[in-house]
Amino acid sequence: MPGIISAQKATWMWYPGDFEIWLGNEMQNRRTERGAFFPPFWKMDSHYVLIDFHKNFELTAPEEIEIAVEGRYNVKLDGKLVFGSPTKMTIPAGKHQLNIKVHNQTNVPAVYIKGKTLVSDDSWLCTYEDKEWIDESGKASDQSGTIFLNAATWNFDDAQTPPSKYQLARKAISAKKAEKSGKSLVVDFGKETFGYVKLHGLKGKGTVNVYYGESREEALATGTCETLDRKNIDSAQPATLTLEGSRAFRYVNVECDGSVQLDSVSMDYEYQPLTYKGSFRCNDNQINKIWDVAAYTMHLTTREFFIDGIKRDRWIWSGDAYQSYLMNYYLFNDDATVRRTLWALRGKDPVTSHTNTIMDYTFYWFLGIYDYYQYTGDEKFIAQAYPRMVSMMDYVLGRRNANGMLEGLAGDWQFIDWADKLSKKGEVSFEQLLFTRSLEAMSTCARIANDKAGQEKYAKLAADMKDKFFKTFWSEDKKALIHNRVNGQLTDNVTRYSNMFAIFFNYFTEKQKQEVKQSVLLNDKIQKITTPYMRFYELEALCSMGEQSYVLKEVKDYWGGMLNLGATSFWEEYNPAKKDADHYAMYGRPFGKSLCHAWGASPIYLLGKYYLGVKPTSPAYQTYLIEPKLGGLQWMEGDVPTHTGKIHVYCNTKEIKVKSDTGTGTLRINSKSKPSSKSATIVAKGNGVFEMTVEKGKEYLVKYQAK
Repeated sequence: MPGIISAQKATWMWYPGDFEIWLGNEMQNRRTERGAFFPPFWKMDSHYVLIDFHKNFELTAPEEIEIAVEGRYNVKLDGKLVFGSPTKMTIPAGKHQLNIKVHNQTNVPAVYIKGKTLVSDDSWLCTYEDKEWIDESGKASDQSGTIFLNAATWNFDDAQTPPSKYQLARKAISAKKAEKSGKSLVVDFGKETFGYVKLHGLKGKGTVNVYYGESREEALATGTCETLDRKNIDSAQPATLTLEGSRAFRYVNVECDGSVQLDSVSMDYEYQPLTYKGSFRCNDNQINKIWDVAAYTMHLTTREFFIDGIKRDRWIWSGDAYQSYLMNYYLFNDDATVRRTLWALRGKDPVTSHTNTIMDYTFYWFLGIYDYYQYTGDEKFIAQAYPRMVSMMDYVLGRRNANGMLEGLAGDWQFIDWADKLSKKGEVSFEQLLFTRSLEAMSTCARIANDKAGQEKYAKLAADMKDKFFKTFWSEDKKALIHNRVNGQLTDNVTRYSNMFAIFFNYFTEKQKQEVKQSVLLNDKIQKITTPYMRFYELEALCSMGEQSYVLKEVKDYWGGMLNLGATSFWEEYNPAKKDADHYAMYGRPFGKSLCHAWGASPIYLLGKYYLGVKPTSPAYQTYLIEPKLGGLQWMEGDVPTHTGKIHVYCNTKEIKVKSDTGTGTLRINSKSKPSSKSATIVAKGNGVFEMTVEKGKEYLVKYQAK
């Protein structure tokens, strides 16, 4: 039934996921390789071109509303068409239903309505089918399966700035250094950056060639650099030219031919204007530098979406994005970019392939939604995304083999990691593990979406799969999970992947965890991991078992190793055995490696979750745990952002200070003797572990003795 409406903020609204899919198409098709257009290789969907928006409401007095629309549209008031396409109309007092039907083939159908009390917001319902007779409850009355969803909104709060005009922020940046040699000018911006190059004092007739480099070597390698631009110039008077394409670089090499001359080079830096809400500082300056560079890397790769690397792909890869979500929760705590990325990755029905064509990336999509709920408590998003979760999981379930497991079929890419001699044959235990976890995520989301049958179905599938998984792959002899089974026969191969994930998924018993730590994670005979991508998970597994001291050394060696080579952002891959410019090579190309890759920023997450020790134990930090672990540091201090403020932690070897703006927390202390605090009751839990309750808004000082 319609109710009296109260004044809200007017904002543009659209069908959930459509703006994100449209924007994803716009962004991902900007990639070039040496001046050639290079689009994604997976199926790309489009937005729905016809959307009906409607709302039932009651006015206590007549009200004039303003209407702005992206597309052709008609308006119905109480089922009757209004003449033309009105931009203003007066609605009499009383109960009403307002329908606005919008068609737009090019941009996303979107609507903005502003009245005294009636405004466009996410309380409106929408559908991509003309089903005006379906009840507002959202239940379809025919076999079409049509469901009304709440309209999607973000921060497009001005009638003059519709979704199609969205763009990142820019600011002018000057080069730090310039070297001129003949008709060549090489400029250095001092660090990895992203934006639009500006050429000043450009005149003459001929061609200006612009070669970009994340390294100086790349910018000078005119025949093999990954990115370049060429422009024909014919100007008698000096002019400034801003190149059209946004690029990633630190160095720019500009070479002119003919009579073309150039004075200088600057840039318009392009960025997502986000606030660094998380922080970390400690007594180790190298770790502080690693956190800073990780945060900068994360910011550079947080664009319209969470992308992989800013130089090469600039695409939305689910595996890369999954790690970005987690880092984001400890740095920006920006929900909007997570939601946009999840919508864009999923696309539309019907499902015809795995996400990004990669089996494991489909599972990361499910896990990303589950984690989003844990950190945000956003049940509305879960309910809206749930139908597409169901159809995606139906696709996965339909590809099981006779054993009820998954193995690569035609068109499937099992990525797992960039690693030499990594078998992808048969039933790979890592894929079954992610599949099991995804089924558990489906059960949780089914409960939120009020699908009780689905909740039970997915819970049973998950339990059955988990039982089958351990019966198949756990080796009591090797004290580890076997990598794969081929044609019904287990191999002898043990890798780190499924073993480390099973640790922080908490699938092992405590005995198995300790066995796997020794037999796999701390065993140099097991193939080592060289990508920051999987290093992320390996170090998380070790941290979850209290190996912070070991991990700290690994972080200093690995990420510190990149800093020692002059890195200003973290790389796609780092192998300390490589020398000089060989560090930049990948994919058979001398400069194929990304030197600013999202998955390189993982210390943000590790330091926030496993050193400051802050993590939610119920959605949106209603309850949470603080378990600080110095791991060899003398002191550390930092903030973990939440939706209602921050959780601040300071810890040295004798004191812990905490203050929280949210929920109810548990401070878990590892101490040689019983800690003391004037403002809390501390309870012994055994084995040198003590706990106390942290209440919102209170400051606590705890005296203890670090183990």
